[in-house]
Amino acid sequence: MASLNRTDLVAAVAAESGQSQSAVNGVLDALFSTLAKSVADGTKVTIPGWLAVEQTSRAARTGRNPQTGEPIEIAASKGVKISAGSKLKAAAR
Repeated sequence: MASLNRTDLVAAVAAESGQSQSAVNGVLDALFSTLAKSVADGTKVTIPGWLAVEQTSRAARTGRNPQTGEPIEIAASKGVKISAGSKLKAAAR
């Protein structure tokens, strides 16, 4: 399976859109910044058909130390959930 890093992505989008790589890179920076701020604020970002990004919460829970078997408390935390939309899922088929 091939991999596409950020440099390759910027070059591909620039070629597809006719924009400069510098302009595309700036747009990606702005996109990622906006996504980060929105998710941090608890706002769900949805691009219909392509993807949805939202903050999730994990409750505090009791775990177990795998080496000693002793119970340990795991603090509550927040995470990020990214869901593929129908167009992205169809492209993967």
